Amino acid sequence: MINLLLLGFLPSGSEWIIIALVILLLFGGKKIPELMRGLGKGVKSFKDGVNEAKDEINKAKDEIDEPAKTTDKDKK
Repeated sequence: MINLLLLGFLPSGSEWIIIALVILLLFGGKKIPELMRGLGKGVKSFKDGVNEAKDEINKAKDEIDEPAKTTDKDKK
């Protein structure tokens, strides 16, 4: 439900063209590849951070679950 509400706030086709023109006017054609490269590096860094956090959470969860498994085996 929330995802559908958020879609209403996304720019449509003509709005994307206006945004692209404003970016082109502000930064010029030669600066855009550098900006996109920086944006790509930022997104990659963010994804790496999220994956690292997920790995740490899973590792901690496994460390907690391991003693519980051995205790269950001891009871049988």
